[in-house]
Amino acid sequence: MNRRQMIALSLPLIAAPSLVLAQAQQSQQQADPYQPTEVPIREGFEVGSIVVVSDEFFLYHVIAPGRAIRYGVAVGTAELVWKGKARIGRKVEWPSWTPTQAMIKRSPEQYAQYANGMPGGPENPLGARALYLYDANGNDTAIRIHGTTQPGSIGRAVSNGCIRMRNPAVMSLFEQVPIGTPVYVY
Repeated sequence: MNRRQMIALSLPLIAAPSLVLAQAQQSQQQADPYQPTEVPIREGFEVGSIVVVSDEFFLYHVIAPGRAIRYGVAVGTAELVWKGKARIGRKVEWPSWTPTQAMIKRSPEQYAQYANGMPGGPENPLGARALYLYDANGNDTAIRIHGTTQPGSIGRAVSNGCIRMRNPAVMSLFEQVPIGTPVYVY
């Protein structure tokens, strides 16, 4: 066997692991469409910005012109979906949480016990990280992009208006975006 034949025979063996990996990733994406995935996005959004498409349950972090990392999210129920443009005004690891007065009024049996707040930690509904959204005038919108203690809620409209992500996903996003990052919620 000459060198050329040896190389020709070994190429499929070299390519096989990457082919298997690509097939495994594709299979995993089909099983869980909400896992972080690099995808094309329409151009026009500034690199670094965050785009949320609420009715599709996806958050896009624009990483290059026409490219984004897509994350699955949970959003507010129909009457509580927040839409608009904001900026990240604050970032907090293991945030504390206090339900709003409107939340307490809507569901006192669920939220009244936390009227004085809940410290950050693994049981806190805001999860591991929170990105606080502020409007153009610098006012807190009371909307957060945050982790969740209920990862099974991703892909559904279940929250009180905030945008939930799985904890590993929000931790990754938290590290990538600075304060001042523009956020568009549709």
